Amino acid sequence: MNVWCVVSTLLVNFVHANDVPPPCDSDIYCHGPLLHSVQMSNIHPDSKTFVDMKMKYSRDEIWQKFSTLMNRTNNTPNNTEISKFVNETFDPPGSEFEDWNPVDWRESPKFLNKIKDIEFKFWAKHLHGFWKSLGRKMKDEVKHNMELYSIIYIPHPVIVPGGRFREVYYWDSYWIVRGLLISEMHQTVKGVLENFLYLVKRYGFIPNGGRIYYTKRSQPPFLIPMVKSYVDKTNDTDFLRQNIDTLEKEFLYWMKNRTVEITKDGKTFKLARYSAPSLGPRPESYSEDFESAKVFQDDFEKQEFYNQLKSAAESGWDFSTRWFILNGTNSGNLSNTKTQYIIPVELNALLYWSAKLLSQFYDTLGQAFESVTYAHIANEILQAVNEVLWNENVGIWLDYDLINNKSRNYFYPTNLVPLWTGCYDKRMEVGRIMKYLERSQIMMHMGGIPTSLEHSGEQWDFPNAWPPLQYMVIMSLEATEDKWAQELAFEIAKKWVRSNYKAFNESKAMYEKYDATLPGGHGTGGEYVNQIGFGWTNGIILELLEKYGQIMTIQESFFHPETKHIPDSAAIRLSVVTYIPVMLTLVSCAVSFL
Repeated sequence: MNVWCVVSTLLVNFVHANDVPPPCDSDIYCHGPLLHSVQMSNIHPDSKTFVDMKMKYSRDEIWQKFSTLMNRTNNTPNNTEISKFVNETFDPPGSEFEDWNPVDWRESPKFLNKIKDIEFKFWAKHLHGFWKSLGRKMKDEVKHNMELYSIIYIPHPVIVPGGRFREVYYWDSYWIVRGLLISEMHQTVKGVLENFLYLVKRYGFIPNGGRIYYTKRSQPPFLIPMVKSYVDKTNDTDFLRQNIDTLEKEFLYWMKNRTVEITKDGKTFKLARYSAPSLGPRPESYSEDFESAKVFQDDFEKQEFYNQLKSAAESGWDFSTRWFILNGTNSGNLSNTKTQYIIPVELNALLYWSAKLLSQFYDTLGQAFESVTYAHIANEILQAVNEVLWNENVGIWLDYDLINNKSRNYFYPTNLVPLWTGCYDKRMEVGRIMKYLERSQIMMHMGGIPTSLEHSGEQWDFPNAWPPLQYMVIMSLEATEDKWAQELAFEIAKKWVRSNYKAFNESKAMYEKYDATLPGGHGTGGEYVNQIGFGWTNGIILELLEKYGQIMTIQESFFHPETKHIPDSAAIRLSVVTYIPVMLTLVSCAVSFL
């Protein structure tokens, strides 16, 4: 028996032993000896390259060619031979798309008039133009020959993140949709939403991204908030009426497949976690996962590790100390990833928001029973978040460790998300959360809010600052309607916009992530180089410029640009915190000189 046949048999047995399915059914793109041989050859710098390529021949023909290669080389082809096989049997990535020019794109949308700073206005217009370069439309050939592609056919054009991310992504699209609505591209947004609804009908949920190798995991559930954004802007209640059942289906998927029961103080609560088990390494990061798993001795430990990695990928935070558990702490390394054993704050706050919005949607449609039902579900989630995730001693919501039955007292921007989604007791004192932020010293970093305070080398840790997390903090503080909190939200937004502008001004590019310690600095770490484009980055900047554009300028001024008054307390406090070390240094130098 050939070696590759033996590998195939072992993989089949391994599926049954671990009771998990492969990432998808394809034994070319998702599992099997062909995938293993190509990915472990490392003929491409990025493992995602191969699994994004289109097959030139049918699956059976490609397997026949692969079998011939393995027999001819005694099951040990060298990299040159594997590269030749791939180039002869697959087309390059991106061949599934054709040029597309969105019909609802206009030269000068109205929001530009809200931006007072001339340079910011020019920049915003440039970002508005990026929607055209990030737009993708699938060729009709994909629909008629889906078996030849890893990409999932969807009926409408999309806006992709950019770079290596050539397909639609779930949570990225929330901020892309927000940006498109600001750009008045309502038809494009409707198409994006209809694509997601199509995916829910096909798979029962929205996959992580638009590839078949993502179909055993999702991403943070933003579909219902996306629809809320669209309906608020267009008042398209017919769209809501036509799709309410599909929205409910996506919500119930999370409640049925991602929740666990937690008992605390004699009470039982249901909360959600990220959990995406499937066989073997992630196809798009195959060699990286396979090599990382070598620290484990047996196949069951390796499979458990792969499950935790995929669950972290479902969170969008791949990877971070946020998912490490070692001796009850977030210490360790990637091998200590235990995502399935952590209850995350933002996931449950988002599910509360979705239930609350479903209640509102049903009320709008005159379906009182359903409206009351989802109001009740929202209240149950709210109670669970307050009882399990709110930490009275720290004064903030914290992720919960299921292994050690305790809160994880570490700073992550997502700790604030219940403020954004309204998932908290409105009698709570916002001042406690502001004191928590002061203790965390997050404002000392001049490039943005860091993803964590941990130096791990993973991309979802210090010093990286990610656009969606800045947004979550800003909108969480804004939603409190507390003056102090809203002043701080503006300071964070101003710092972020200026840092992004500095990077753009130097490179004419927008990045997936940035450096919290350095204005204009680019993010680092992780499995791949920092990507440019970039969908969610652009959408967030457009929204912040629309929101704050009348009072935000490129240059700092001690006086408010509109009122010419001295800024309020939050800005003064920020200035004091920022400049005291500088002043002390100057005084010290002066004394030394004298």
